[in-house]
Amino acid sequence: MNLSIIKDVVGRMIALFLTSAAGVVTGAAALAPELSIAKSCAIAGVSACIVVLQKLAAASLDGNLSKEDVDNAFGIKPESRK
Repeated sequence: MNLSIIKDVVGRMIALFLTSAAGVVTGAAALAPELSIAKSCAIAGVSACIVVLQKLAAASLDGNLSKEDVDNAFGIKPESRK
């Protein structure tokens, strides 16, 4: 695994965390007013990142993590890259 893949994964994880957390703000306030919005966002962001980390770990069991493996873990179709 090279540095460019690590940078790519970290950048995507940040974006995934933010997009997952942003979608929860309204729902958390409406459905669970006793839970702070920050905690609700953190739960959503972390759980989304854990799912992707699990896919990345499974893809790297062979000791090699390719750009295609990263795309697959994040749910990016190869044809959308073209």
